[in-house]
Amino acid sequence: MASTLLPLATFFLVLSASYLQIAGAKAQPLTSLKLNSPILQESIAKEINENPEAGWEAAINPHFSNYTVEQFKRLLGVKPTPKKELRSTPAISHPKSLKLPKNFDARTAWSQCSTIGRILDQGHCGSCWAFGAVESLSDRFCIHFDVNISLSVNDLLACCGFLCGSGCDGGYPLYAWQYLAHHGVVTEECDPYFDQIGCSHPGCEPAYRTPKCVKKCVSGNQVWKKSKHYSVNAYRVSSDPHDIMTEVYKNGPVEVAFTVYEDFAHYKSGVYKHITGYELGGHAVKLIGWGTTEDGEDYWLLANQWNREWGDVCFLNYSST
Repeated sequence: MASTLLPLATFFLVLSASYLQIAGAKAQPLTSLKLNSPILQESIAKEINENPEAGWEAAINPHFSNYTVEQFKRLLGVKPTPKKELRSTPAISHPKSLKLPKNFDARTAWSQCSTIGRILDQGHCGSCWAFGAVESLSDRFCIHFDVNISLSVNDLLACCGFLCGSGCDGGYPLYAWQYLAHHGVVTEECDPYFDQIGCSHPGCEPAYRTPKCVKKCVSGNQVWKKSKHYSVNAYRVSSDPHDIMTEVYKNGPVEVAFTVYEDFAHYKSGVYKHITGYELGGHAVKLIGWGTTEDGEDYWLLANQWNREWGDVCFLNYSST
């Protein structure tokens, strides 16, 4: 397929609820003892499951059963974007006149787009910032051009370099979208993700280094430059829930970033909100919808990239905004 342009957005989910903060907010230092302790704790799961106000169920998920806190923190690869860059990036809002549905799921709205429901695995690498961007870009190519295509996370991760941050040691979602606009990304077929093992082995050790940028398709039938797909620009969306919903409703899934606490590793089902545990870092995912439970609790619908062993989607509370 020839190089293609598509207008896309990235934004930071900045809500006023106490458990949601701008991704990459500086976490308090953790002791060596804490960093080397297991991320999954029976005491945390018990506290959540015995709390009638929690609204979600916790479990000791096998996916993280061998992880220490330090190993889990490596997956949280969102670095805090400099305030100057945020202020200089256009922030859009949408007219309030559009009547939105009470519940919306992009997987249903655009059922022809198989990429929306794909759940990937970032493996050993703190590449969430790259996954959220490239997955959203893939979805929007399908939504706007009716083309099911999986784009390459590896291209962005390996070739963006210092512009995007530190590769597997974390990056900046905003700069990722700037890379997509200026340099584009090739298809996944051309440049597949470097970690095909995922996190199936104990603790995901050793941590992988950022892959090298090769700029050559693994398949001899494809040419790197001709496989490139571009976004037009990068912009922020107002943190008002209506603006976020309208953006998804009109244009498709978006990348969002939020602060992760210890209890998030224990998520099993329900509408998540922070209950207990230390702040660990910033994480980026793909936002694909929203809804309201029968009890009247509002939530965001998120697709995470920790493999289906952890869970295909997550419901994140936003009713306290």
